[in-house]
Amino acid sequence: MKSPHFSPPNPANLDVTVTAIEGNRQWLDGGSMFGNVPRPVWEKWVTPDAIGRIELACRAMLVRISGESGDTLILCEAGIGAFFDPAMAERYGVREKDHRLVANLAALGITPDDIDFVILSHLHFDHAGGILPTFSEIQAGNKDLLFRNAKYVTGMRGFARAMQPHARDRASFIPGMTDQLKASGRLILVDGETHPEVLPDICSFRFSDGHTPGQMHTVIKGANAKMVFAGDLVPGRAWVHVPVSMGYDRFPELVINEKEALYAVAVPEHWWLFYTHDASCAASRVESVSEGTRTKIRSWQEQPSLLSFRL
Repeated sequence: MKSPHFSPPNPANLDVTVTAIEGNRQWLDGGSMFGNVPRPVWEKWVTPDAIGRIELACRAMLVRISGESGDTLILCEAGIGAFFDPAMAERYGVREKDHRLVANLAALGITPDDIDFVILSHLHFDHAGGILPTFSEIQAGNKDLLFRNAKYVTGMRGFARAMQPHARDRASFIPGMTDQLKASGRLILVDGETHPEVLPDICSFRFSDGHTPGQMHTVIKGANAKMVFAGDLVPGRAWVHVPVSMGYDRFPELVINEKEALYAVAVPEHWWLFYTHDASCAASRVESVSEGTRTKIRSWQEQPSLLSFRL
């Protein structure tokens, strides 16, 4: 088991590797996921099932930072997990009973106790549910948060939203999770571009408010490239198109503005966008945007499960 009192790596001569880690998947209504897009348009991008639902990944971004003093492991997001009771799992299309994120980490020889930081873009259940045990484990009495040695990192305004949600999005948050995070003694709330405890030479943060107030996007800087965890601002390639927003977005017009602001930096600097919900692609570069319209994307790789990418 890793000691919780680890030494962060020396900033000199760091090697930064990103790995896409699949979590539990879900099936949600395509109309909700493409709120302002008519079905005859969006079903050309994503194939729905018989009742109009589309498959969504709940993918985490594992960052391994290797240096002279050893490795630091950062997990951006924890996915939806398997904490739902059977009725809720059916409602949200979560079919696997086991914790896929934990299983796929294990395939790489990594246990939850090896993770140093868990960075949560926001606390909606499909992004934070994976820090909880499975439903069967909870029923057996295990209610402790996973990742026992990790510091949990999220945005200050997003955390405040989770503590006092609006009636429109209250169902998106897990009751009691903010209390559990506070009680852990390992919660870090971020309210700026960097945080001194969260490897500021490697990690920086952007914020958006259109999907949910205070959503935090982690930017990982390697020797040769940057990658941003796009979260629910750009859930996948189909949502790269600037005018596309979700029915779940609190402020759709603001989403459009925030995507344009992201591309204004990411396109000329050749950032990679990491997609948490794209069912068949973990990341791509947006190579050009003209008059608010996506014109060209280069995919990193199709159908990734456990793929590593050195930045």
